[in-house]
Amino acid sequence: MDIMWSLLMTTTLLSAIILYRKIKSAILSSYYSSPLPLGTLGWPFIGETIEFISSALSHSPESFMDKRRRMYGKVFKSHIFGSATIISTDAESSNLKAQITSDMHKYLLESTAKWTEDCPVYIQDETKNIAFQVLVKALIGLDPGHQMDLLKKQFQEFIGGLMSLPINLPGSQLYRSLQAKKKMVKMIHRIIQEKRSRNNIPVVPKDVADVLVSDTSEQLTDDLIAENMIDLMIPGEDSVPVLMTLAIRYLSDCPAALQQLSDENLKLKSLKEKLGHTLSWNDYLSLPFTQTVITETLRMGNVIIGVMRKAKKDVEIKGYCIPKGWCVLAYFRSVHLDEDLYDFPYQFNPWRWQDKEMNICNFTPFGGGQRLCPGLDLARLETSIFLHQFVSQFRWVAEDDSIINFPTVRMKRRMPIWVKRRRDP
Repeated sequence: MDIMWSLLMTTTLLSAIILYRKIKSAILSSYYSSPLPLGTLGWPFIGETIEFISSALSHSPESFMDKRRRMYGKVFKSHIFGSATIISTDAESSNLKAQITSDMHKYLLESTAKWTEDCPVYIQDETKNIAFQVLVKALIGLDPGHQMDLLKKQFQEFIGGLMSLPINLPGSQLYRSLQAKKKMVKMIHRIIQEKRSRNNIPVVPKDVADVLVSDTSEQLTDDLIAENMIDLMIPGEDSVPVLMTLAIRYLSDCPAALQQLSDENLKLKSLKEKLGHTLSWNDYLSLPFTQTVITETLRMGNVIIGVMRKAKKDVEIKGYCIPKGWCVLAYFRSVHLDEDLYDFPYQFNPWRWQDKEMNICNFTPFGGGQRLCPGLDLARLETSIFLHQFVSQFRWVAEDDSIINFPTVRMKRRMPIWVKRRRDP
């Protein structure tokens, strides 16, 4: 658990450094016309690095941030790892969640407007398309259109070879996959070059590529950025759409949960409309029962069924030796469906999470440690928006379908449902 928290703190640090560079650029351009945040730079040269590391390795890794947040506010200055740094603990200092909320809402409306009541809607296909559009827009700023269609076509060819025989010969699935990835790299490379040629990268980045392109370390080449953008697209094809699809599957089989979820979301929608307000990302994440539905879907669905690691040295765990070089499979599915940990584990029961604190050892849907999924909050946000818009617009009847758990989690028939638009307010 300490390793996981250390990673989270390191991630916070890296985000802070990026934010610092942006703020520094803005400050220099205005000759310090705006005041620096409150805070202290600590000792000469070492700053507050020792205290930061000591806190990260302690049982209260958040204490370094919490202490300064109480003293100086959610944004403060410090000096760690040899650099004066602006640290932000304010979720709203980044516009990523707001942008994703806006894009998700926009693409959802465009997609659902095409749904008709006289033919089935394949939820798995629809969620993959929507999630891919949202993710690509957040990563490289590309809007839906011809260029995105080409990118998606190549991406689907690439993703198809991720779990194929290791035969890289012309005509093989692996060969086609690698060729598709090369084409994707070229496409994204051109987008990155366009960003550089414009020489007008905003101080507040509009997408992830803006952040990476404006990095001054000269270690991030265009090819490296493009490769990483492709890797980050994989959740758009897999985990997030599957989470949305499984939520609809489980809700279809649990009328009581569907009714409570619908009541909660329709109530929020009605309240916001009366006030003349649009829903913010914080509104979506503040829906308590919706969050329990997502949590229970993650537990039962096991979008990430497990992780494999290799022992770098002999390790002893619970009296057993794991020899150096051996692989270890941490199988989350068995933990999430363990009857010693969960009552009636194969029963979809979102109420089990009400007024209950999650045990991070018993509940690991996004992995953990150094491979903790960095997009876990955004996955919840996108799924919350999808469920809100879906139950607010439609009633539905699901056809019979089954879940396939290997090699990846997916629906056998792509989750067909028959929708009927709501006529009630």
